[in-house]
Amino acid sequence: MQLDIRAQTLLKALVERYIADGQPVGSRALSRISGLDLSPATIRNVMADLEEMGFVCSPHTSAGRIPTPRGYRLFVDELLTVQEIDEVSLESRLQPGIVAQPAQKIITSAAQILSSLSQFAGVVMTPRTESTFHQLEFLRLSEKRILLVVVGPSGEVHNRLLQTEADYTPSQLTQAANYLNQNFAGLSFEEARRRLTAEIRQLQGDMTSLMQVAVQVGSDALAQDDEGMVISGERNLLNVQDLSSNMGALRKMFDLFEQKTGLMQLLDVSSKADGVQIFIGGESQLMPVDEVSIVTAPYGVNGKIVGTLGVIGPTRMAYERVIPIVDITAKLLSNALSQ
Repeated sequence: MQLDIRAQTLLKALVERYIADGQPVGSRALSRISGLDLSPATIRNVMADLEEMGFVCSPHTSAGRIPTPRGYRLFVDELLTVQEIDEVSLESRLQPGIVAQPAQKIITSAAQILSSLSQFAGVVMTPRTESTFHQLEFLRLSEKRILLVVVGPSGEVHNRLLQTEADYTPSQLTQAANYLNQNFAGLSFEEARRRLTAEIRQLQGDMTSLMQVAVQVGSDALAQDDEGMVISGERNLLNVQDLSSNMGALRKMFDLFEQKTGLMQLLDVSSKADGVQIFIGGESQLMPVDEVSIVTAPYGVNGKIVGTLGVIGPTRMAYERVIPIVDITAKLLSNALSQ
């Protein structure tokens, strides 16, 4: 619904004031801060129209009003002035935390950075594991006990203990690892399993069972270690007055953190969109908590989108500051993972 310039100006002033101090905004205050030469009576009439259209509401019988989720939506879509952040300065704060580390540590650092800079909760959806491997190694621990080391495509390392029926020598383990790495590295475990089954007759008989077990266990290792997302700073939300005073909202939010399904679906939807996305209150059925908003942005590896990151906080958040934090962090994470 289109609003005239006067109504837009007043709504923008109201949302900004409410975000700043959390108190209902009255018409006299709007008269001072809006920059419009309007009487309080005229402003009250405009506020009544905005309330009828669902953009603001009166939480009490007082004259002050606060924005509704619909009002926030109009604000962020059409009225918001994004704060300019010194990207070089922000990059200098972010970069040491997310470079020269394994992929999982980089992702964890990104979630912690989002939380630290926003003072809310930071979340990163981890790249979907394609169950491919870069390298396999076998380490003999004792008789019939072998440590399988799987190096994933992003450099992450997974260890699994194998209990074997035969006692393999170090040279046999090296031979098996070399065969798997030379013939199957870079393939999915499923493809490696199919090819191994087809070639099994050409291989030395007592080594085939070891390699079959390694392919199966390696696939399971990657699947089990793929937790889907990393969340940091959930406790920050306990310090947000809008949430800490509403136990029902807190309970719903932490249920979402624990179950993760709806949050994962929301992040998955975000990964298919371009740039920063903002989900306000209960407007998304995937995150049905009226008092909570999520600001997200996709990130990629070598130009391919692989996941989403974002900030989870109250609807009364400083969107003009959180949006560039999320946007720049997504770019830096993409650069770090691509390297």
